[in-house]
Amino acid sequence: MSRPSRVLVTGAAGFIGSTLVDRLLSEGREVVGLDSFDPFYPEDQKRGNLASAQQNGAFRLVEGDIRDAELVEQVFADGRFDGVVHLAALAGVRPSLERPSVYADVNVHGTSVILEAATRHRNPRIVFASSSSVYGERTDGPFSETDPVERPISPYAATKRAGELVAHTFHHAHDLSISCMRFFTAYGPRQRPDLAIRKFAERMILGEPIPVFGDGSALRDFTFIDDVVDGVTRALDIDSGFALYNLGAGRKVSVLEVVKLLERALEAPAEIEWLPVQTGDVPRTWADISAASEALGYAPQTTMEQGIERMVAWLRRSV
Repeated sequence: MSRPSRVLVTGAAGFIGSTLVDRLLSEGREVVGLDSFDPFYPEDQKRGNLASAQQNGAFRLVEGDIRDAELVEQVFADGRFDGVVHLAALAGVRPSLERPSVYADVNVHGTSVILEAATRHRNPRIVFASSSSVYGERTDGPFSETDPVERPISPYAATKRAGELVAHTFHHAHDLSISCMRFFTAYGPRQRPDLAIRKFAERMILGEPIPVFGDGSALRDFTFIDDVVDGVTRALDIDSGFALYNLGAGRKVSVLEVVKLLERALEAPAEIEWLPVQTGDVPRTWADISAASEALGYAPQTTMEQGIERMVAWLRRSV
């Protein structure tokens, strides 16, 4: 199959989804976005994410839930897709501790509904959004796709690992081409308001204290949104059969280092509110990106300093 030209993006109004939609439209593809506008964060922010796409005649938005099998079936029947990027999910480690059964329903059942419909409609090439959280609590690294992942430490992580297993089952039983992308701490314009870099920056702009859990030494492989979307697009355009790919920057940065970069970019000091380590938080994430590099030509282009500057510039325009 050649490069997909008719693509379904679930979770299209979110941070990654809307940025991907804009990328696909810029490449001349037709895109259908499916989103339930879950109230995890304000709907107007999500609709704002799609403002540009809504002006493009090659884009159509469908509002609905991925668990609604009848709706999903109709979307696939109408769309005749040759590519699907399945991003829709309930996100966040800490919220999943409070609503584990709902997370399982949306993230595992909903994924099964999407894949089941795909098997009935042309077997499109599929990219599934997984997470670095599947690697669990680790003090070594970098993390490789061949590492054991049988000990997730949050319901969210467990649902993402379950989604990978469900995807493999559909590949084996129905010959679906599925690439599972393990995202490593994506950040940048349109980032969810609950995530660290945006939360820190907004509070610093307002002169409010920023919450840091633990002592600030936690390490994350922060990955700029444009690099994430580039990796997703590359995976969509290649038939990998069934594959797991890390999408990270291949470097680890501490929370306190991020705070220092934000202070420099914002030209404002940070007042830190020190809080206890949260259940479900892992001490580090660190991606081995050699598999994605070799198979997809994935090569992150954005340094942490550049990414923070671009994030701050977007926030200043948005405030």
